[in-house]
Amino acid sequence: MKAYIFPGQGVQCVGMGRALYDASASMRARFQQADRLLEMKLTDLMFNGPADALKETTVAQPAIFICSILLAEALPFPPAAVAGHSLGELTALVASRFLSFEDGLELIAIRARAMQEACRACPGTMAAVLGLADEAVEAVCASIVDEIVVPANYNCPGQLVISGSKAGVAQATKALLQAGARRIIPLEVEGGFHSPLMEMAQGPLKKAVDSISFSEGICPLYQNVTGLPTTEPETIKKQLVEQLIAPVYWTKTIRCMTKNGITECIEPGPGNVLTRLVQKINAP
Repeated sequence: MKAYIFPGQGVQCVGMGRALYDASASMRARFQQADRLLEMKLTDLMFNGPADALKETTVAQPAIFICSILLAEALPFPPAAVAGHSLGELTALVASRFLSFEDGLELIAIRARAMQEACRACPGTMAAVLGLADEAVEAVCASIVDEIVVPANYNCPGQLVISGSKAGVAQATKALLQAGARRIIPLEVEGGFHSPLMEMAQGPLKKAVDSISFSEGICPLYQNVTGLPTTEPETIKKQLVEQLIAPVYWTKTIRCMTKNGITECIEPGPGNVLTRLVQKINAP
């Protein structure tokens, strides 16, 4: 059985989606529809940049969504299950038909604006910690009490992203290197995603989620907050909002998919970040 997995923020690049746009009139119409719905020249930013503008949360998130969902729609088989990393969870909802393209894009736009506002109000950052056990990273984060820093993305064994205030991440970086981390890579993000710094973004997203009708869907969605599958709309709604401040349990997600019979994960979207993580998670 094959699953679709969708990337999150950070995979955007200048030129993304151009080949899709040029492929057919129907594809061009979908990009143009997105521009109209968002009331912005998103395609121009995607194709031509500048790169700094494409990194903005309100641009990056819908851009990644559009590329990913159109690639998924072109696949010749339906998914047996879906999952997405952070933002990618909303793409997965559209691919599995819990949400329409229009409703999915609207939710992403609202989510992105709310997250960007939270970034401005509560500045933060993120960093990938390589070469330490999850428990060691968790212990270091828990030891820092005067600043915010928490485990944010459990990406694969030996790779855990931390998130929080800039001072908190700096303190944790120093302590983690002393604890034996092989390398710590600062991420080019606008704020401390999947941490308490995003709490103010939950209200606008919850209001939007509650206003939209979800369909039954065609397959289970594995959600970031638990790593477990669900087809229950109310559960999906609740965990979409919780996801903003909760960790992404990606390792658990992929292991659960494998246990439940998924034999291959297809990554429609820019790049192959998640495909590489899956290979590390499933390595013997």
